[in-house]
Amino acid sequence: MTTPLITVLSIDGGGIRGIIPSVILAFLESKLQEIDGSDARIADYFDIVGGTSTGGLMATMLTAPNDQQRPLFAANELVPFYINESPKIFPQDQVPPTTGPKYDGKYLRELTASLLGDLTVKQTVTNVLLPSYDILIFQPVVFTTDEAKQNPSKDAKLSDICIATSAAPTILPPYKFKVLIY
Repeated sequence: MTTPLITVLSIDGGGIRGIIPSVILAFLESKLQEIDGSDARIADYFDIVGGTSTGGLMATMLTAPNDQQRPLFAANELVPFYINESPKIFPQDQVPPTTGPKYDGKYLRELTASLLGDLTVKQTVTNVLLPSYDILIFQPVVFTTDEAKQNPSKDAKLSDICIATSAAPTILPPYKFKVLIY
């Protein structure tokens, strides 16, 4: 008896450093397109796509569905996204607060809401795994497509999950949203 092969793509976090995996993913997708045609997307080749912080945002962008139930973004759109949006997410001209995170996260919240609308984790074109952390109970909270399909109370909006996984105490503020996860 053979064990089925499960392919997993794990995308690292790191804010603007997300441009590094973006370049690699664009190259990988271009090579897959040489083999399987221009419609090939990263999500077609992985059973699970996961990431934390900016990696969670990329995982979501590569797996959220468009109107044709194909990935909302091609990998070659990630680098321009980081080049265009990072200066607005991490503005260098603002005076940092004396306490709390360096950036207010407002633009990132608005951006993810406009990109993802009301899409939820169960709607992704392949399985996702997006970790976050609940600071009230000091526990990690992991959002997955599989769990969301089995339990509607865990079917959170992708835009909320992106902000939650991006929250970092010194960089971006915590994000509060309601979903029954316990």
